[in-house]
Amino acid sequence: MSKDTIVIREIEQKDDPKIAKAIRSVLIELGVPKVGTAYEDKALDCMTETYSKPRKAYFVVEKGNTIIGGAGISPLDNYDGNVCELQKMYFMPEARGKGLGSKMMEKCLAFAKGAGFEQCYLETMPYMDDARKLYRKVGFESIDKPMGDTGHYSCSVWMLKDL
Repeated sequence: MSKDTIVIREIEQKDDPKIAKAIRSVLIELGVPKVGTAYEDKALDCMTETYSKPRKAYFVVEKGNTIIGGAGISPLDNYDGNVCELQKMYFMPEARGKGLGSKMMEKCLAFAKGAGFEQCYLETMPYMDDARKLYRKVGFESIDKPMGDTGHYSCSVWMLKDL
């Protein structure tokens, strides 16, 4: 693969430190609080293991040998219903504005449908305008309160999409 080739693929063990570093870097860049957000999730350091369970998947965006983004699907924590959550969707600056967000959404939502989920939920921050624009474009709608209990109490925007 040439160093300019961009690929979206399932996460592998060797990607764990790279995606953890990328996600934390983006969160710091965006000024996201370190407490009550994905920044402090223990799963960040063992993503392959976390997403290797049934009805879970995490995809990375790779350019050459560098991980420049990622996103995952998992059953919604602490929720009684057939709802998944779009999780940890972050892109490094060099991955933005290239349509990769739309391609990643397509991949994640196709996985969610294939896994038999009826709805997809997400949490985000009010100032992440580009992300919210993308979520709306693919059919997510704002809801009034959080679903389940993800532990991300600093995220104050909640969205839901029928699959």
